[in-house]
Amino acid sequence: MSRVAHPAGPRHGDVLPADHPPTPPADLNALHPAIWPRGAQRVGGVLTLGGIDVRDLAARFGTPALIMDETDVRSRARDYVDAFGEDAQVYYASKAFCSRAVLRWVTEEGLGVDVCTGGELAVALSAGVDPALITLHGNNKLPAEIEQAVTAGGGHIVVDSYEEIARLAYLADVLGKRPRVLVRVTTGVEAHTHEFMATAHDDQKFGFSLASGAADEAVRRVLALPGLEFAGLHSHIGSQIFDTGGFEVAARRVLELAGRIHLEHGVHVTELDLGGGFGIAYVPEDDAPEVKTIAAGLRSIVASQSLALGIPVPRLTIEPGRGIVGPSTVTLYEVGTIKDVDGIRTYVSVDGGMSDNVRTALYDASYTCVLASRSSTAPPMLSRVVGRHCESGDIVVRHCYLPSDLAPGDLLAVAATGAYCRSLASNYNHLPRPGVVAVADGSAREIVRRETMDDLLRLDVG
Repeated sequence: MSRVAHPAGPRHGDVLPADHPPTPPADLNALHPAIWPRGAQRVGGVLTLGGIDVRDLAARFGTPALIMDETDVRSRARDYVDAFGEDAQVYYASKAFCSRAVLRWVTEEGLGVDVCTGGELAVALSAGVDPALITLHGNNKLPAEIEQAVTAGGGHIVVDSYEEIARLAYLADVLGKRPRVLVRVTTGVEAHTHEFMATAHDDQKFGFSLASGAADEAVRRVLALPGLEFAGLHSHIGSQIFDTGGFEVAARRVLELAGRIHLEHGVHVTELDLGGGFGIAYVPEDDAPEVKTIAAGLRSIVASQSLALGIPVPRLTIEPGRGIVGPSTVTLYEVGTIKDVDGIRTYVSVDGGMSDNVRTALYDASYTCVLASRSSTAPPMLSRVVGRHCESGDIVVRHCYLPSDLAPGDLLAVAATGAYCRSLASNYNHLPRPGVVAVADGSAREIVRRETMDDLLRLDVG
């Protein structure tokens, strides 16, 4: 089989997108430490995760499979707790990946849990998470979900609209509860991220606008309702953000609102939730900020701005999700077919695709991919890793270099797939969703079972 090798980068005349890497990596077998789980290694040329050969994982659990390093998850959760300190509270954003095992791991490391729906809340409660350490988000919480959270004794409910304030107050009165409320504020910060991941500009569905005065009015309405306890303010500017300056600007603006609340109502804002969205590295070119850098900047801004406004320093809360589970997980695929296209690039088809990772199609996301089941000294070939779905946009990795001796049956590993891949997975083309396998210290267990065709047919009652 003839393959197109690019030993020194693309050939003159290749028509490639501007974001194409200019040259292949010096070593196709190398693992960039910022991208892979901290325990990932090459042993005899074969990738090992949690001390286990990926060939053994594929043989036991099948492919595609998401392999999650438990030790990595726990260590990253501890990084956030250590960086922000005992006087802050870290909540894991379960939308990134929600399972009972992972929620147990993070709460055992001292985190609370942030949920967006009744389904995520049910998983958290089933996992034994203390309800007082659960925050319920969402721009359109169903009455049943609000009732579920209030009845369980949820720690906070983040209100997102005037209708929701009234709805929550009514349900709280009926249930005889007094829930703690955070008012979500839209700060107008333009986060440098994908349009669909930016959540703090005014033209979007979340929160109360600062610029229009809606945030001030929302606080007035909450304070006017004795059945609601005003706990503080919430801000979230987006996801996969590298520039920490946006968080600092948002913090200043929310604290200015806290100052106005104190002047108008004589009330101190005791909690300031600045959300999550901290970026991680998906490719070597990504320069993600370190957790301790983020923490130092935010703590400094909150303290200095509070002092300038003459208000007590509120307790700082953050909600990382991607930063905890994203780098912990690797997706294993088996190569099915390999096709050279007009001397431009090689298309490598694998046994998964957009049903287990839609982020490339949805956000034009970039990923790092390596041959995992063996080492190779063959020249690099410019490749596009694609799935098996009936869509031309079914792309897993848009640009990568793989060895030119790649063959059907080889295993590929795509790094940093712990966040939003399984969460956004679908059954498109009636493919069962892959399982999630936890590895640690040489042992492996399935924490989310692989779906079967029987599972899909069982739902079809027609």
